[in-house]
Amino acid sequence: MKNLIRLEEAAMFALSILLFADLPFAWWWFPVLILAPDIGMIGYVFGDKIGAFTYNLFHHKGIAILVYAAGWWLGNDYLIFSGIILFGHASMDRIFGYGLKYEKGFKFTHLGEIGK
Repeated sequence: MKNLIRLEEAAMFALSILLFADLPFAWWWFPVLILAPDIGMIGYVFGDKIGAFTYNLFHHKGIAILVYAAGWWLGNDYLIFSGIILFGHASMDRIFGYGLKYEKGFKFTHLGEIGK
């Protein structure tokens, strides 16, 4: 099952690349900003509860889709790009087993415990 989930996430990551290709930005912006959503880890400085909240805020695909949709509706390429980066990053993380976080610690995710 884990391999099937990884393949599904790889397809979603590929979708993010395809969606980005339609935007009027230079290609190098995608690899430069694909790790930007990890800024959400800063919340762990303030404890596991706040860390899980901020991490999940930047890694939730529903939020990524809302940002993308808002950009599409408003005709704002920067919002569209932000949504694509959030979505692509979340998919990339899940390929490697990093899921949404539980409040009991960084290594506890909806995909299982990291490192097991």
